[in-house]
Formats: sequence, C-alpha cells, structure tokens
Amino acid sequence: MAPGHQGGAPVTVTKTHMARDNINDILIFFEVARERSFTRAAAKLGMTQSALSHIIRALEARLGVRLLNRTTRSVSPTEAGERLLQNVAPRLEEIDAEIAAVSDLGDKPIGTIRITAIDHVIDTVLWPRLSPVLPQYPDLHVELHADYRLTDIAAEGYDIGVRYGDQVENDMIAVRLTPDLRTVIVGAPSYFAWHQQPSTLAELMKHNCITLRLATRGGLYAWELEHEGRKVEARVRGQTVFSNVSQMVNAALSGNGLAFLTEDVVGEHLAAGRLVSVMPEWASIFPGLHAYYPSRRHASRALGIIIDAIKYKT
Repeated sequence: MAPGHQGGAPVTVTKTHMARDNINDILIFFEVARERSFTRAAAKLGMTQSALSHIIRALEARLGVRLLNRTTRSVSPTEAGERLLQNVAPRLEEIDAEIAAVSDLGDKPIGTIRITAIDHVIDTVLWPRLSPVLPQYPDLHVELHADYRLTDIAAEGYDIGVRYGDQVENDMIAVRLTPDLRTVIVGAPSYFAWHQQPSTLAELMKHNCITLRLATRGGLYAWELEHEGRKVEARVRGQTVFSNVSQMVNAALSGNGLAFLTEDVVGEHLAAGRLVSVMPEWASIFPGLHAYYPSRRHASRALGIIIDAIKYKT
C-alpha cells in the first residue's frame, strides 16, 4: 500500500487537523514548560517520558522552531517557547473558561478544580471541608497539590491557590479561609528536661531550633517574631532542616529542638501537654489563610461550589 493511502482511499491532512493536533500538543508543552521537567510533567499527565519527548519533538518539527532548551539537569523554554507561554496560554485559559460557562448550563457542575496549598492546610482546612461536599457532585473533581512555593497559579495551571493574606497579589480575588493566626515557639517536655527554657532573644539563639527550607528562594526561613511593637527576623539555627510543617511538628514532639509554628498547627499538642509554649510575649500575628484565584477567571459553578465549601464561615 502506498504511503498516504488506507484501503485505496487518499488521506488528506487539512490545516484544521494540523491546528487541532498543535493545540493538543501545545497543552502538553505547557505542562513540561511549567514543570521544567519531563519527569514531573509525564507523571502529572499520566504518560511515559518517551511518549512526552516524542510529542514535543514532533511539535517542534511541525512549527519549525525549538521550544525547549534541554540539559541533563533541567528543561527551560526557549524564546519561542516563552512566547507561546505568555501569549497563547492565557487565550487557551479563556477558551477553557468559556467551555466551563457552557457546561454550567447543564444540570450538574462538571470539571476539575486544581488547588495548590501547603500540606498542613490540605490536611486540616481544605480536605475536612471538601470531603462532605464532593459526594454530592460526582462529576466534579478536585486535584490538591502540596507546594510551599509562592506559586503563580495562572502560569502553572491552577484554579485556586491558598496562602496567608499578605502573600496574595492585589490582582487576585481572595476569600478568607481562617481567622488571623497567632504564632508560637514550642518544644517538648523531653527537650526542656535537658535545656533551660529561653526567655530572651539572645537565649533563643543558643537553642537547637528546627528550621524550614524555603522552596521559593532556597534559604532558611527566619522566624518572624514581634516584641513590644518591634518586629524581628530571628535567623535561628539547629541540627535539622525540613521542607514541610508536618515534619517540623514531629521533630518538636520527639524532643529534637524548638519549632516556630502557628497555634492552629500545634494547638492540640499544647492542650495535651505534648508540647510547651515559650516566650509568648514574642508571638506575632499572621494574616489568615486565603484562597485566591485570578480576577479574570470565569466563576464557574464548579469553582463556586469549591470556594463556598472551603471559605471561612463565622
């Protein structure tokens, strides 16, 4: 059989077919470019890395331009790839929004809402509020992604981000999830059996402190303390560095050292005596957690249901 024929009938490749193929493959390219990794993009898309690489190479061949710079350690968009991200991605998001609006005309809300938040917030705020609601809407899906970075949700394809109120950009619609949160310095009784409780900043700096590595900047988080109206960033040090709150709590409970957390994270342990609060006069207040999403985002029924389920109700 000659190339281009199936059962004797010619196969015509139209510009419409090519455009449709390009759109599907460009959506896949967006995932690779946003993740800056074929491995992570393949896992998110449920594809093999080899299939993903083949699709990107085919797309580049059709467009006649390289879209990604590839090294053994990283993947990043080329100038052409960045142009697609900046100019085409927002338009496709608008198309998705319009499709969502059409879907809203049906009887049942459908679609997938992607949310990024830190692990503790997913465990203690989002999931407890979502779990009783989701069974009512079987065609509504939620993807929860644990991340400590200050994520650009529009660029990375999320519908909702969750962060403290002072971390939400002004062009976002923000919905409060919690009251303002008080911070606390805590340690286990087993730690204080061998160490004297600190009462001053100088004494605190001598203690073994459990620290957090910031995913966005890579540095260690400086404890944001406040005393008599004066704000202090205490750059404490210790034996252990973690990348999430749950691990820090476990380390404090095991007597590894002092941890700086919000009361909502350790309140149960404080009440049970498993942790002890020190230097309460140095506590600061963090703006409450907020869910946020782009102001241009179509307020679909699916999005509205999720926001209503997780918002703070006084």
